[in-house]
Amino acid sequence: MPEGLGTGEVAGEISRHKKHSSEHEGGGHDAGEHEGTEEGGRQHDRVLSVIEAVLLAIVALLAAYTGYASAKWSTESSVRLATASAARTEANRAELDAQNIKNFDATTFNAWFTAYIAGNTSAELVAQRRFRPAFAVAFEAWIATDPFVNASSPPGPTYMPQYKQPELAVAAALDAKATSQYTAGVQAGADSDNYVRDTIYLATILFLIGISGHFRFFRIRLALVILGGLMLAVAVVEIATSPPIP
Repeated sequence: MPEGLGTGEVAGEISRHKKHSSEHEGGGHDAGEHEGTEEGGRQHDRVLSVIEAVLLAIVALLAAYTGYASAKWSTESSVRLATASAARTEANRAELDAQNIKNFDATTFNAWFTAYIAGNTSAELVAQRRFRPAFAVAFEAWIATDPFVNASSPPGPTYMPQYKQPELAVAAALDAKATSQYTAGVQAGADSDNYVRDTIYLATILFLIGISGHFRFFRIRLALVILGGLMLAVAVVEIATSPPIP
């Protein structure tokens, strides 16, 4: 099960960020330094600290969502693939049943044909009584074509339109279901991976905002915050365009 970015980690980073921001506000600037007056520098620090805190809060919410979504899509993928495997097994079983039934029909027909060639009427009747009801319908239709005289008659009852095998229809339906479920399972797995990728984006943002509080130079902090904001925008777009939680 994929693991998301823990909200506890984000909360810890927010706490550490608050501590570093307080240190900056308390003694990070001397009068006449590069960023102007002490009061102006502190004001900038306060604004930047608020922005960093907001970014961390958004990351915390999105990280919780992407972690949960990734786990749900992973579960959905496993369920779909398991359903596809079960349907494929049932389709193979239905197809095997159809083949066994057709073999039985062919065996009983061969017994009848052998008796017919030998002119053994009683054996013919015994063989016909062994016909399945569905096969008997096809057999009567085949006999009606006068196959021993009409050269254009089908080779046997199993070639007649009246010869039906519902098991083959069941097998085809199950096979189509298996293919559909497998495709959906693969897509669900891809969706789960996409949410994991989004979580990596968020973890990177958490790292950038986290280390920004360790720098006393305002421009470095600002650059890290801007980079984190751009990555957050990318992550938000990715999340917005991803399928919702199943």
